[in-house]
Parts: sequence; structure tokens; C-alpha cells
Amino acid sequence: MTHTTFGPHSTTDDVLAGIDLTGTTAVVTGGYSGLGLATTRALTRAGARVIVPALRPDAARQALADTAGVEVDRLDLANLTSVRAFAERFLRNQPALDILVASAGIMACPETRVGPGWEAHFAVNHLGHYALTNLLWPALTAADTARVVSVASGRDPAWRIRWDDVQFERRYDKWEAYTQSKLANILFARHLDLLGREHGVRAFSVNPGWIRTPLQRHLAAEEMVAAGWIDADGNSAPGLFKTVEQGAATQVWAATSPQLDGNGGDYCVDCHRTDSDPTDSGEAARLWALSAELTGLDLIA
Repeated sequence: MTHTTFGPHSTTDDVLAGIDLTGTTAVVTGGYSGLGLATTRALTRAGARVIVPALRPDAARQALADTAGVEVDRLDLANLTSVRAFAERFLRNQPALDILVASAGIMACPETRVGPGWEAHFAVNHLGHYALTNLLWPALTAADTARVVSVASGRDPAWRIRWDDVQFERRYDKWEAYTQSKLANILFARHLDLLGREHGVRAFSVNPGWIRTPLQRHLAAEEMVAAGWIDADGNSAPGLFKTVEQGAATQVWAATSPQLDGNGGDYCVDCHRTDSDPTDSGEAARLWALSAELTGLDLIA
């Protein structure tokens, strides 16, 4: 584990203190809401130019109206045609991409099918970002020292990829679908780093911790009360949730910290690298092959 002076209560401003990102370009998916919005604002304050691809561009522009140094473009992570179109527009206009933060996601939504029948969590949280990274690969390698940050969640040893039913066609469970997609985020970063390190591209996955954001929009208040997250009046359980700026700190740290130069592939928690699960390498390679098969994209070599 890497030891830093930062911890669970560190904020985005804490981890960026003394870091100048002038001249760098970042893409932050979901960069207009929740953790993504905090990440966008932090990176721009440090001098980065940030492109925010958004499913709802008008809403993104409104949310970012007070944030200088941001551009908004259209992207639907559940639609590979949209992902490809965004990447083509980006590559026409940008010589290099220094930071890609895969922050957009959905959680515990009703059973939803997108694209060719893909389960929505797996499609949006994983496959869309897999495709986006592949298609932006020329810009990432052009940056010489690019970083990709995959925003996952708290990891449980019971999580698994359902190799025999990855799209939950036999039986849908919203939490199992969500946790599968978050494990996929971790495995994706692990294998991406393995492939990208010789090209100067390093990748990390992060657990931001517990934060109340629009990510919980599909959960009824009664469900959150029963889980102990909030009380009957809607107040957060004491000590359970971080602020948005604290939650975004680990992904900003993973994207920018000089301490991580020459490293990658790790799962980061509270601005620390953690020991990897020894089974991840084989699972990560298998997931990469499946993702390539499903999307028809395997451009990183």
C-alpha cells in the first residue's frame, strides 16, 4: 500500500495543492453531476482544460455555467454509435488527452436493456467506457504520460462477473448487476494498465466511498432508511457519508498525483493504493476479451 499524507477526509483541493495542470486536457464522463462535477471543477481550478461528454448537454452546460475552462459535448455511453461519434469529434480537434476520468454511472436501476440487448449497468458503467478508451487511444498515447481513472465502488470479496449470464437474461437483480459492473471497472483498469504502460498510459480504479449524489436517484427513501443510510426525516446517518469534495478526492489524486508516476493498475481507496487481488489478472484478461467481442473494439496494443 502506498502511504500518503491524505486520507478519507481529504478534499479535491487538498490533493491538488501545489499541482499546476495548465496545458493539460482532461475528459470527465459524468462531469456535470455528483462526483464528476466536483472532479471537473477541481481540475479546472488547477488549470486543466476539461471536456465533459454528456447525455444531456443542456443540463451539463447549466450545471457548469459558473466553471471556466470547460467544454460540453454529447455522449450516450449506452450507444456505441454515439461513443464513436464523440471520439471522432475529439480526435479531430485535440492532439492529446492527458487525463480520462470514467466517472459516469448508474446504480440499482430497474431492469433496462440498451443497444443489442445489453444490461444497462454493464453497458453504461463498463462497456461504454471500454469503447471510449479504445477509441480515444491515439490521443492518450500522444500525451506520453496519460492516466485513465475508472471510478468503481467499495469492493466486496463476494462480487463476481457472471460469466454464464453477464447480461442477467435469466434473473435480474439490481444490486448484483451494479456490483458486477463495478468489479468490471476494477478489472478494466487492471488490464488497461498492463496494455498501456509501455505506451506511457497508466490506469487506476478508485473507491470514492459513501457520498449522497444523484447516483441514488433510483432508490426509494424507504429503501435507504431500511439500509440505515438515512433516517425517516431524510437525514444522513452520522459519519457514514463523505462530502462530494471528499468523495472525488481519490479519483482526482489518482489522475494527477506525482507520487503515482511510474505506477498503475491499482485499486485506490482514500487516496492510497491498495494491494491487488491476485486473481484479478486472469479475470481482467477474460473481461477484456469479452468486452472486445461484445463491442467489436480492441484497438489497444
